[in-house]
Amino acid sequence: MTTTIALAGKGGTGKTTIAALIIRYLIEEQSGSILAIDADPATNLNMVLGMEMGATVGSIREDMLIQVQSSGALAGSMPGGMSKQDYLDYEVQMAIEEGDRVDLLVMGRPEGPGCYCAANQMLRVIVDRLNKQYDYVVIDNEAGMEHLSRRTTRDVDVLLLVTDPTQRGIVTAQRMAEMVPGLEIGVAHTYLIVNRLRGEMPAPLAQTIEQTGLKLVGVAPEDPAMAEFEFTGRPLVELPAETAVYQAVQKIAESVMG
Repeated sequence: MTTTIALAGKGGTGKTTIAALIIRYLIEEQSGSILAIDADPATNLNMVLGMEMGATVGSIREDMLIQVQSSGALAGSMPGGMSKQDYLDYEVQMAIEEGDRVDLLVMGRPEGPGCYCAANQMLRVIVDRLNKQYDYVVIDNEAGMEHLSRRTTRDVDVLLLVTDPTQRGIVTAQRMAEMVPGLEIGVAHTYLIVNRLRGEMPAPLAQTIEQTGLKLVGVAPEDPAMAEFEFTGRPLVELPAETAVYQAVQKIAESVMG
């Protein structure tokens, strides 16, 4: 049984950092294989994981569309006699960056209005089948959760909405939570994480969170230890275990995995 954890948040909240540290927790504290999916068009999950980035699913789709249009045979096969389904399956498998315990798949930009709908459906089948081959899938989404809303991924066990400690960020998280019923996929549990908090939670923010009805699963503090990693480009998964931010994310992961 695959456990799927998705993260979403507006730009600048540090959701990719949280995603990377959750992946580190899974590597260190859980057994089983892990697939990291970068579903944010501003792709940088590979950097915080210290991994290379191959072709994106979006670029594979576009390349196939170009080949189909140039050949003028929408119902035909791809070069080499491959079917479109086999071609996409092969290219997606080749695009996976393999690591020791974690593999990475980068989605790239979502399909646009002129895209080939049949290819999109084929890709959804491929990615869904791929997900089932792993024990854990961690998806780093953009604020609009476009890949979730277009059903590029399977049902989600845990959706973590990441916000910074601002009123605007919390309202944005609330709006994302309100989108969930319209995603046409199942989301079992939705939680809020407040990231980059300095000191105690201000009373006005705590009040706003309570008013949203969102379940606050944890707070990740602003951690000076991260600055050096950001400046030097070191992968955030290499943060020392004693850093405050990793310890906070570890507690969050233990809570949602329990």
